[in-house]
Amino acid sequence: MSERYPDKIIIGLTGNIAVGKSQVLAQLEALGAAAIDADRAAHQVLRHGGGAYEPVLAAFGPGILGADGEIERSALGRIVFADRAQLSRLEAITHPAIRREIDRRIRGALAQVVVIEAIKLLEGDLREAVDAVWVVDARPETQLLRLVSERGLARAEAQRRIDLQNSQADKLKQADVVIANDGDMTATRAQVQRAWAALRAATETQRYRD
Repeated sequence: MSERYPDKIIIGLTGNIAVGKSQVLAQLEALGAAAIDADRAAHQVLRHGGGAYEPVLAAFGPGILGADGEIERSALGRIVFADRAQLSRLEAITHPAIRREIDRRIRGALAQVVVIEAIKLLEGDLREAVDAVWVVDARPETQLLRLVSERGLARAEAQRRIDLQNSQADKLKQADVVIANDGDMTATRAQVQRAWAALRAATETQRYRD
């Protein structure tokens, strides 16, 4: 059990861009976990009235706004994915607000097991909130193909976004569980189910000892 959330088991689900974290998150949700997508939390805090809206607007200017007054993530992405310093600037503004939103969602979750999908899980204090780190992995060529075919990015832009990521190898070194996800959904699902069963068995053992 998490020290911060003593009534819950918190899984941190991470991995670099286009490795298929959302697929694994959906599978865990189907098994009974409460799912928290940090990217969706980021959407929430960037909306008008959200905790990061005003400071992000002040930092990056009105050019990131759409006609409705909301921040256009595509416009913001063109700035931050072209410059690592700008990406770091954005993260410094948004991460505290996202962390507060995730905390709110964890405390409101009804399931005992909560899974937080976050690409930057290991780079901030969110790492201290989780009981186990699950890393989704895929080959670089799989990542590139997904960004081009599924997200419609040009190959050069897709490669630039991959290159901007922090090291996947560093994430793998910190993993309690690794899920290989190169496209065979049956194989991926089997890995998730095995890891889930092991987690539940360990939880029952700990409960018995307590």
